[in-house]
Amino acid sequence: MSRARQPPLVTGISPNEGTAWTKVTIRGENLGTGPADLIGLSICGHNCLLTAEWMSASKIVCRVGPAKDDKGEIIVTTKSGGHGTSTVSFKLLKPEKIGILDQSAVWVDEMNYYDMRTDRNKGISPLSLRPSNPLGIEIDKGKIPQKDMELTFPGMSGDFTSENFSATWYLIENHSGTSFEQLRMAAGNPKRQATKKNEVSLAYVKGDLSTFFEAQDALSAIHQRLESDGTERVEGSMTQRLQNILNRASDTADTLFQEVLGRKDKADSTRNALNVLQRFKFLFNLPLNIERNIQKGDYDVVINDYEKAKSLFGNTEVPVFKKVYAEVETRIGSLRSLLLEKLLQTPSTLHDQRRYIRYLSDLHAPGDPAWQCIYAQHKWILQLMQNCKDEFISGQRVGAGAIPLDLDSDTHSSALSRISHSASLKRGGSLRTPRPSTWHFETPQQVQFVEKLSDVVIGQLPNFWKLWISYVNGSLFSETGEKSGQVEKSKKNARQRQNDFKKMIEELTHRLVKLIRGALLPITLPRGEVSFYGGWENKMELTGPWLTQVIHTVRGCHEALSALEIPNDLLQIIQDLLLDLRVHCLVVSLQHTTEDVHRLAEKEDWVVDNEGLTSLPAQFEQCVVQMLQSLKEPMETKPGEINVLQLEQAQDQASELCVAIMKVFINCLEHLSTKTGEDIDTSHMSGDLASPDRFCGVQEHFSPTMEQRLLIILSNCQYLERHTFLNLAEHFEKHGFTGTEKITRLSVEAVRELDAKLFDAYIERKSDPIVGSLEPGIYAGYFDWRDCQTPTGVRNYLKEALVNIITVHAEVFTVSKELVPRVLSKIVESVAEEMSRLMQCVSSFSKNGALQAHLELCALRDAIASYITAESNASFKQALEALPQLHSGADKKLVEELLNKFKSSMQLQLTCFQPSSVQPLKR
Repeated sequence: MSRARQPPLVTGISPNEGTAWTKVTIRGENLGTGPADLIGLSICGHNCLLTAEWMSASKIVCRVGPAKDDKGEIIVTTKSGGHGTSTVSFKLLKPEKIGILDQSAVWVDEMNYYDMRTDRNKGISPLSLRPSNPLGIEIDKGKIPQKDMELTFPGMSGDFTSENFSATWYLIENHSGTSFEQLRMAAGNPKRQATKKNEVSLAYVKGDLSTFFEAQDALSAIHQRLESDGTERVEGSMTQRLQNILNRASDTADTLFQEVLGRKDKADSTRNALNVLQRFKFLFNLPLNIERNIQKGDYDVVINDYEKAKSLFGNTEVPVFKKVYAEVETRIGSLRSLLLEKLLQTPSTLHDQRRYIRYLSDLHAPGDPAWQCIYAQHKWILQLMQNCKDEFISGQRVGAGAIPLDLDSDTHSSALSRISHSASLKRGGSLRTPRPSTWHFETPQQVQFVEKLSDVVIGQLPNFWKLWISYVNGSLFSETGEKSGQVEKSKKNARQRQNDFKKMIEELTHRLVKLIRGALLPITLPRGEVSFYGGWENKMELTGPWLTQVIHTVRGCHEALSALEIPNDLLQIIQDLLLDLRVHCLVVSLQHTTEDVHRLAEKEDWVVDNEGLTSLPAQFEQCVVQMLQSLKEPMETKPGEINVLQLEQAQDQASELCVAIMKVFINCLEHLSTKTGEDIDTSHMSGDLASPDRFCGVQEHFSPTMEQRLLIILSNCQYLERHTFLNLAEHFEKHGFTGTEKITRLSVEAVRELDAKLFDAYIERKSDPIVGSLEPGIYAGYFDWRDCQTPTGVRNYLKEALVNIITVHAEVFTVSKELVPRVLSKIVESVAEEMSRLMQCVSSFSKNGALQAHLELCALRDAIASYITAESNASFKQALEALPQLHSGADKKLVEELLNKFKSSMQLQLTCFQPSSVQPLKR
């Protein structure tokens, strides 16, 4: 089994001190398994990894960098062993600067130092070796900008080595805070330095004075000999001999110093070759390094190396360098293509897009990568939206992703959790036929499509907009916001392409709106676009609650886009869509409510309460109120939206549909009144209308008669007119509906028309038998008004008529006490009219006949006195006028006695006609 390697340990360094760039040999243990294993090397806190050369696991050679610390440890880090330690330290010496005229015991290297970190030549100017502080006092740099100094001292310089040196400039720049006394004392420093230099030169002359004298004597002797020998150049002359001697001296000197000078020239050439080789090594390895870094994704390193190589070899004329640099350019071109491909690849994050654009900008890629990316993103979002529609149209999502919704459950799916009015999904509530607990709703395809389409837009358009904003303000190329040529160029390009980008946003919003219109409002699309954006003909029609969810989703999409500060004119088309959807939701809700109201007739159970009402009016009111509550969210006016109910066309349409709802319910009542016994579903009915215990008794197969149904519906009609329609008018006004007066007026007119129709039908069914029985009853037994006996009481036909009227009273009172006066008054009018006709038809009366007629008319009139109207009173008056008048007191007394006898004998039956009897039953 292999064991983990020990961390690196440095046990020695040679030399253990030196200046920057000193070559050192590091020895120790576990210094790595190879060059690739060595990942870190620092000496005195400076990273020396770039100059490190791994020799073995116990030896590394490198150069010491210019660290800040004077003394520090040697730390080696490897992949296999990790961070190491050191038992030795290295002392960094500060190099001493030697002037170009100063004496030195060592050879002073005059080459340009090579910076291993940046691969750049940093030549040391000879001027930098001169004294940097001629005054010899502490320098206090001022804060005056260089440009201001140049404007103040045109053509001058603060550099004391310059020919245009300005002392004032130098003092302002370097000694702005120095006192005058210090400057005056320092003014003598340059003089002292010059005097000291002269004294040193004089000391050199004094020490070698004899040498100067000997040289002077030799030169004088040579001069004299030359004058004596002449100046001709003859063989054997002194001049010729002197030339030969000088040549031999020169050759001897060359021979003596040739080896030393040769070694120096060789050293210089070696240094130059090493510099060239080092630079060439970087360039030669650059193509391979670029390839490796591209594979690793280190694009920043590639760009930095390329910029370095371009600055060093971009304009080189050396053939070898040109060839290698051309290979570098080829690799960089491939990198540009790769980055552009990644930039245009979808999907991608905004961070990656910005990164790739910045890389391409640093590589000076041709064209405008940022705009290419914006264009590609625009096309991709359009394609996503179209794919979303095609996916639903093709039926690939049928069943998959469908959101089950249990109407009887309080738990809703995530898609429906956005809807605050979950109760509106139970449209009609108890009005709908009870469904088993396993019954579920499935979210319609159009609703799922709108939600998915909104998710696509909300997920992609914000990054698309932010990318454009970064393009406009230049932050794509500079995170710090500093101005540069590339930033200014980006802003210029953005200004030129503002209209193009505006068209892109318009195309995206138009595509979103048209796709939604194609799914929900295809009739609002131009005929030529229906085939492209439509295709939902086979899908189910949405109800009001689902349309409310769609409106909620579209509103959320609009709010998300508005938060991006997209101009409102670009989002106005979404507002127009919302307006049409809200109007459509209003119309659909009203239409579906009409259908629900139409089905209310199936739910009539004919069970009446104390006021003679069934549950039907309450169910109708509840249905309409729930519809209005479900419209609360879609009709709510959000910021920037128009109040739908203030649009004239919407007002008229809503008013017509509301009136239609009222009339449909009235038609339901009329339909119920004409149903036969076989047409009525009695499986759910209970309660005996004729029984005083109708609220407690239960009969399994109760079926109301035609007359009972007419009374119940008449009672419901009265309630509708007096309460329900007024309550609904208040609800309509509360929810912002206009034209409520018209709705109420037309509804009341319709219900009154039905009421009159049903009332006439009931009166006809009840009064005709009573009125028809009067004439046969009067003349029963061959009775003759001209030949009859003395009256002994009211005859039976009248009693039977009163009993029939009492039966009607009981039937009406059982349903609704409020209908009793209206019904009985009408029946009394018919009876009185018939009695008047019969009396007027008699040609003559005998005395007894007149008495009998007076008795019966007065008995009938007094018995139903509570329900006599002006018409019935006139009929009774006409009937009495047709009779002979009673003049004798005996006759009148006889009639009165017989009338009292009648009232006494039928007191119990006639009690129901008393006003006190119409009080409601106490339950």
